[in-house]
Amino acid sequence: MLMLMPDPSDMSDLMQRVARGDRAALASLFDAESGRLVAIAQRIVRRRDLAEEVVQEVFVTVWQKAAIFDASKGSARGWLTTIVRNRALNLIRNDARIDFRDSDDLTDLGDRQGDALAAYNALSERDALRACLERLDEPKRRAILLCYVTGLNHGEAAATMRAPLGTVKAWIRRGVASLQECLS
Repeated sequence: MLMLMPDPSDMSDLMQRVARGDRAALASLFDAESGRLVAIAQRIVRRRDLAEEVVQEVFVTVWQKAAIFDASKGSARGWLTTIVRNRALNLIRNDARIDFRDSDDLTDLGDRQGDALAAYNALSERDALRACLERLDEPKRRAILLCYVTGLNHGEAAATMRAPLGTVKAWIRRGVASLQECLS
């Protein structure tokens, strides 16, 4: 069965109806957009149950704040997508992902920290990369090793280091820039 995407003007109309308290409009909006929004949230939080929770919270927010949607500033679809993205990122930033990890996942992440340290320690004392890594402060070095040696993404590295995602991203960005400068 082929599902057609709703017309953007229909989406704006649904938002206006939701703002007036029309539950049927909220249901229609949910039917039209929830699958796509869950997929977006799942790409960010990497778990279906958490993604569904994010989307549920978003539709509660939509019910409460649909009146602030302004079609002249963008599409309803874009507004919903932005809210979902921000909620999912906040879930990660607030270390909520740590609480939802399985013990096997945490053990695996713990082993990855050991792997990153072992890879660093395996570098020769005369290796230029080791010398440049030693110039970095410990959090930057650890974040870079977790991402580039063990393959964790920034969110996983942040959860492992128990640091905010934005901070870890900044450590990696600045650390990589320092390494490039040192190695050139």
